[in-house]
Amino acid sequence: MDKYQEQGQLLEPYLESMVSPLMFIIRSKTVELGIDSDEILQIIKPISIIIYSLVTVSGYKTVIKFFPHQVSDLELAVSLLEKCHNTSSITSLRQESTGEMEAKCVILLWLSILVLVPFDISSIDTSFVNSSGSVGELAPLVLRIIGFCKDYLSNAGPMRTMAGLVLSKLLTRPDMPKALTSFIEWTHEVLSSTVDDVVSHFRFIGVVEALAAVFKAGGRKVLLDVVPTIWNDVSVLIKSGTAARSPLLRKNLVKLTQRIGLTCLPHRSPTWRYVGRTSSLGENISLNASNKNDQLNHGVVLENSKSEENSNYLQDEDMDVPEIVEEIIDVLLSGLRDTDTVVRWSAAKGVGRVTSRLTSALSEEVLSSVLELFTPGEGDGSWHGGCLALAELARRGLLLPASLPKVVPVVVKALHYDVRRGPHSVGSHVRDAAAYVCWAFGRAYYRTDMRNVLEQLAPHLLSVACYDREVNCRRAAAAAFQENVGRQGNYPHGIDIVNTADYFSLSSRVNSYIHVAVCIAQYKGYLHPFVDELLQSKICHWDKGLRELAAEALAALVRYDAAYFADFVLEKLIPFTLSSDLCTRHGATLAAGELVLALHQCGYDIPSDKQKKVSGIVPAIEKARLYRGKGGEIMRAAVSRFIECISFSRLPLPEKVKRSLVDTLNENLRHPNTQIQIAAVKALKHFVQAYLVATDNKGTIGITSKYLLLLKDSNVAVRRGSAMALGVLPYELLANQWRDVIMKLCSSCAIEDNPEDRDAEARVNAVKGLVSVCETLTQARENPDFHSGEDDMSLFHLIKNEVMVSLFKALDDYSVDNRGDVGSWVREAAMEGLEKCTYILCKRGSMSSTTTRKSEMLESVSKQPNSNVNEENQMCSFFDTNLATSLVGGIAKQAVEKMDKLREVAAKVLQRILYHDEISVPFIPYREKIEEIIPNETDLKWGVPTFSYPRFVQLLQLSCYSKQVLSGLVISIGGLQDSLRKASLSAFLDYLHVDEDFNKESKVCKLSTDILWILQEYKRCDRVIIPTLKTIEILFSSKIFLDMEAHTSIFCAGVLDSLAVELKGSKDFSKFYAGIAILGYICSVSDPVNSRAFSHLLTFLSHRYPKIRKVAAEQVYLVLLQNGSLVSEEKTDKALEIISETCWDGDLETAKVMKVQLYEIAGLDVGQVKTTEKVPKMDDKKSAAADENESYASLVESSGF
Repeated sequence: MDKYQEQGQLLEPYLESMVSPLMFIIRSKTVELGIDSDEILQIIKPISIIIYSLVTVSGYKTVIKFFPHQVSDLELAVSLLEKCHNTSSITSLRQESTGEMEAKCVILLWLSILVLVPFDISSIDTSFVNSSGSVGELAPLVLRIIGFCKDYLSNAGPMRTMAGLVLSKLLTRPDMPKALTSFIEWTHEVLSSTVDDVVSHFRFIGVVEALAAVFKAGGRKVLLDVVPTIWNDVSVLIKSGTAARSPLLRKNLVKLTQRIGLTCLPHRSPTWRYVGRTSSLGENISLNASNKNDQLNHGVVLENSKSEENSNYLQDEDMDVPEIVEEIIDVLLSGLRDTDTVVRWSAAKGVGRVTSRLTSALSEEVLSSVLELFTPGEGDGSWHGGCLALAELARRGLLLPASLPKVVPVVVKALHYDVRRGPHSVGSHVRDAAAYVCWAFGRAYYRTDMRNVLEQLAPHLLSVACYDREVNCRRAAAAAFQENVGRQGNYPHGIDIVNTADYFSLSSRVNSYIHVAVCIAQYKGYLHPFVDELLQSKICHWDKGLRELAAEALAALVRYDAAYFADFVLEKLIPFTLSSDLCTRHGATLAAGELVLALHQCGYDIPSDKQKKVSGIVPAIEKARLYRGKGGEIMRAAVSRFIECISFSRLPLPEKVKRSLVDTLNENLRHPNTQIQIAAVKALKHFVQAYLVATDNKGTIGITSKYLLLLKDSNVAVRRGSAMALGVLPYELLANQWRDVIMKLCSSCAIEDNPEDRDAEARVNAVKGLVSVCETLTQARENPDFHSGEDDMSLFHLIKNEVMVSLFKALDDYSVDNRGDVGSWVREAAMEGLEKCTYILCKRGSMSSTTTRKSEMLESVSKQPNSNVNEENQMCSFFDTNLATSLVGGIAKQAVEKMDKLREVAAKVLQRILYHDEISVPFIPYREKIEEIIPNETDLKWGVPTFSYPRFVQLLQLSCYSKQVLSGLVISIGGLQDSLRKASLSAFLDYLHVDEDFNKESKVCKLSTDILWILQEYKRCDRVIIPTLKTIEILFSSKIFLDMEAHTSIFCAGVLDSLAVELKGSKDFSKFYAGIAILGYICSVSDPVNSRAFSHLLTFLSHRYPKIRKVAAEQVYLVLLQNGSLVSEEKTDKALEIISETCWDGDLETAKVMKVQLYEIAGLDVGQVKTTEKVPKMDDKKSAAADENESYASLVESSGF
């Protein structure tokens, strides 16, 4: 039923067919089994759960219509309720309900309709009829019902509401005045009680809720007598601390208060009420059929209402209003100020209902009191409650058109209500409620009365719809405007605006600011209100992102009236850039820059006096020292953006200002904040081109040299900024020093020798700057005016021999700090840089070898990758097969490593290299096979391991790529991430087993050679060696390397050589575990490799760490059980006994003695024992720890166990 929760009306046509059979089962089974049966509750509970779920979805008023209501059912239902009431509930300790609560709720609902039987209940009560009860006494059945309901009024669950409903139906019967009086006396005792505990708190809520239900259902004559008593209790309770702590109690008190007020006032239809719309759809259609009929019918309605008002005017004035009503209205008005929305909402409805029974003069007083809530001194709760009250008055026709002139300004203020509270603001609920008021106006008033009001409200509604920070306020304002356009007739451009500012287009704040608002501003009357809204509320908003967006939005409106923005808006913004408020000066600085840029793009020339003021903004900010203290960082970023904008627009600047701006940008480049550096680099790129290069400024001399010197600065922030700055310098500043720039950037890409100077971000910026410099230099040389010669050739040779080599080295940057794998940032930049440099070299190579047909070259390379290479390399000397192989292999290695993001980047880089539209990359070995693995398709999920690994493992069969791919693949297979390990290992094993008979042996032999290469290439590099050893262990466990005939011994010998080096002096547990397991597997192969492995394995029995000794002993035990050739059969039992009875993680000396005995049993030289025992001590020439457990504790701590 949960999916119907929002639209319960969809179930209504089917409720009868669902509810009636279920209630019939309850009724019939109760009659059949009898009340005393214990089985009856087990039948009723599950059925009650179903019925109650329908009640929660569709509401009890809808479901109760289908309950049976025979007279005989009353006693049955009461007995059933008594049965449930006396049964203890166990639902509090269970996840799911067992039905006790639902059964009670359903029976109480059933009783609420059964107590309305049109007979005297005493005549139905069999116990009362059989006994000789005195006349006038309450029937026992009634007393039982009231007793149960009183108990449930102190319940915290939904039974409290249901019990109040039963009491309201029962006590308001004509034959129950005594019961009502008795109940009122009981409620007086409860409400007067001073007990303050949890039960009494819920009893207060239940009693007040029940009284509210009684006053809703009861007749005025019956209830007038009890009003004084109840009102005295309510007026005291509503001011008590109990009510102050409970929003629910205050809500029910406000509800009871308004119903007491309605009881005190006679029910009548106010003749002065505004009637502006017909309530019939048919009449609406006929009214819209012709203007003539429209005017006639409307005239009739107004005339009738006026005549009725005149005839009853005296009667209204003579109306006697009880004094208590004034107190009630005061309570309701104070309820509008409540801190909780539910209370304010209930109070607003109460104000509307009570006002509908007052005279026109008194209603004006109520309206004046409501309008007093909108004073600046009131809180946001008062404004919200006031808006709700105005909407209720308008909906009920109690807000006359004559009052609109004083109401509309208040609503306009509420539409823009936003009060700063520290680092945030409050007021979104007020703006939402103000939009609701506008929506209510559209529904309540006729177009002739609403025309002027809508003209006032429309610009403000659309300002909120486009520029409000909260999406619910934007949508509420748009819905209110749509309602007014739809109901008020022909509003200028109304339909176009409604279609533009719809529910979905306003969901995105950026889209609302940049597109929707710009589209609406083209219509007359909206541009200036939009600009005012941005200037007054959004440019100075507390949200930094909103200020940036508001600056862009302001610039987007320039196209409609450039002169207005240049003369008025810019003039207003300039003083704000020096405001004492951080938000204001930040937003004004951004907006001023964006406006200057927008005016330039529109072709509007800013007057010279304004140009002078704009050029002085940054010096004035620096003079006022606004970079210091709180907010200095965001001001630096804003100033950088401002400089970028004036550089784009080529605003004339004095020489002094130019020097000042260069110094500002250099300071920002030195800042440790990355965002400030990025903003400064963007500004520098355009500033240098606009003011230094284009004007042949002398200030350009030395800029490049300055940044080159800063590349080796001890401050990492300076190194980061200078590398980025070199990357954006134009060709004119690089032309004379391009070789130095490239070489120094290449050296900056490498990992620094001093560990304290190492900084991943500086290397990332160096890589990006290096590639950018190469692009700048080569693009300038593509110009027909540039004369290429020996200098040109040397540039491309430098890119090939130095830049590409540096990028390949950056591709092996696996630096780690407390943030994790920071080297991944460098590798990602290196991959993208390799791609761009490849295009540069290939483009130049294709220009120098135009006689070679591309298709023939590619075809020959694909089929015979190693033939005619030298001849083809001569044709294209800048990009050859070796470079292509290193490129594809290096990027493919990243495509099989452990980081999802890098795998995706690598795969996409390879895809672009293979299928570039304009530049064909030649000399890629096995290109056709690679294109099968990486198809030219979009939306491929390369970051998903189960998709990418089965494709990239196919590269292992290509000899020129297999070593690099495998060196990346073992990182994933032997890694710690379980899901990645499973996906990569599954793809790897599938690759090895796919050709069982034909290629498997050759694949395994090739794989063994590649693994040995990895063990040698990455010697003593735990980042690669540990996962490689884990991979070897996994492959041994899968019987991969144990049946290669001659290759098995070669491979195992190579692995043993590597283990001797890697395990020597190591402190890594995972490396020991993998190494010992591998030794155990190698012991199962043929001599002499197995003896050597067994000898190495025995050395770990006297290792200094107890845990390693224990693991090694377990492995030796398994080896002796599985392989009888290492020790003679008669000695095997003795060896097994020594291993099993020795405590290997105990005393070290005992372990050494036992190990010597095992060496003697195995027939190994004791001298070898002495040499191997010294192995762990070779690297530890310092004084060893006196206690072996002390060193072991340090190992455990460093290993993270």
